[in-house]
Amino acid sequence: MQNTQMIEELKKIVGEEYVLTKPEDLYAYSYDATPGHSYMPDAVVIPGTAKEVSEILKYANTHKIPVYTRGSGTNLSAGTAPLKGGIVLLMLRFNKIIDVDLENLIAEVEVGVVVQDINDHVAQFGLIYPPDPGTVKTASLGGTISENAGGLRGLKYGITKNYVQGLEVVLTNGEIIHKGGINVKDVSCYDMTKLFTGAEGTLGVITKAYLKLVPKPEADKSMIATFKTLEDAGNAVAGIIAAKIIPATLEILDNKTIRVVEDFMHVGLPVDAAAILLCTVDGNPIVVEDEAKRLQEVLAANNGEVQLARDAAHKEQLWTARRMALPCLAKLRPTTFVEDATVPRSKIPAFLALVEKAAADNNVTIGTFGHAGDGNMHPTIVCDIRDEEEMKRVYAAMDAMFRGAVELGGTLSGEHGIGLGKLPWMEFQHGKAGMEAMKAIKRALDPNLILNPGKLLGEC
Repeated sequence: MQNTQMIEELKKIVGEEYVLTKPEDLYAYSYDATPGHSYMPDAVVIPGTAKEVSEILKYANTHKIPVYTRGSGTNLSAGTAPLKGGIVLLMLRFNKIIDVDLENLIAEVEVGVVVQDINDHVAQFGLIYPPDPGTVKTASLGGTISENAGGLRGLKYGITKNYVQGLEVVLTNGEIIHKGGINVKDVSCYDMTKLFTGAEGTLGVITKAYLKLVPKPEADKSMIATFKTLEDAGNAVAGIIAAKIIPATLEILDNKTIRVVEDFMHVGLPVDAAAILLCTVDGNPIVVEDEAKRLQEVLAANNGEVQLARDAAHKEQLWTARRMALPCLAKLRPTTFVEDATVPRSKIPAFLALVEKAAADNNVTIGTFGHAGDGNMHPTIVCDIRDEEEMKRVYAAMDAMFRGAVELGGTLSGEHGIGLGKLPWMEFQHGKAGMEAMKAIKRALDPNLILNPGKLLGEC
């Protein structure tokens, strides 16, 4: 298949202005937010309807052309990098919030809508869409569904899969299917909605979603707790859960991250602390007061020095500092790897110690922050990808972290996905039989292996 023929066929489907082929355009879509993965596509195609997606997939499937579905490109596992050339399917024209069903508390949304825009829209009805990834102001919905994104509110409210109630999906043969919808209960078949959620674009192209909304909490209260040891911070997390308190957010920053954030933000973080916990409880005002009081007691009982947010401005300052952890670490060196290994909550101190050892053993810089409430840690390696000798040490540190997380009973990813970045460790976590079972699903839905080939499961 000649590129010129393919490009002419694509132009017939979506119109000439929505097919990009200039070298500068192709280069712009050759990578995502993951360092070290850049591959030139043959064309970038921007469909506007599910029917156009259907026609593109029919054509690509017939000619066995790779297709990589992409939104804002914020993902951190090379999930949208066009590994084998072919077509980048850019979904940003799918930008409509079609309906907010107030009787069923469901939003019907196209996948190119930015997540924050959904929350801004439903706020007028006193509702929220809880998934809250760090890239909430730039990430498009389809990517957060495909990567099963989480975020700061994951402990109490869950992650993306808990709020995707239905999907419109285009299969590789061009068929358009609808799974799930506005019904709260539906046990009439395999849970295909859950299957496509988190599939990283390897099984079909999602064009529309039905999202569960919840009432906005009436009140909230935030606090910061300072600890002299990682063990005390970890014990405090376990103590909070054991006390049957489920905070809306429960975040941890280690000393390296505290120092970098304070150096940049100047918000008064304790630079000598081994770790801090940032906590918020929300809900009914009476319940919030009770939970905040009990939360302070648990933190203090585990040697935490607790400070309540003085007012709304102080609260915003604290949470802005947390959200700036990644950009502050990123300013240290040219290259930033943000990982998201997840361990049982009880193993957080052991994992943080493991990360510190991996950094020391390999002489690399790692700052760790993350969602302590659900065990989703973000060891962040800052380095220079142009330095081959340093990169050998970086990959050795990654190997120690990921194997260590799995050996502690954890997983390779809690919200960023696998893509290409964590592929080398997939069989270590899932075993040969587990990998083969997942590859069988891939081969059944994508027999010509055109959708995001080589990602998540590797070669099938």
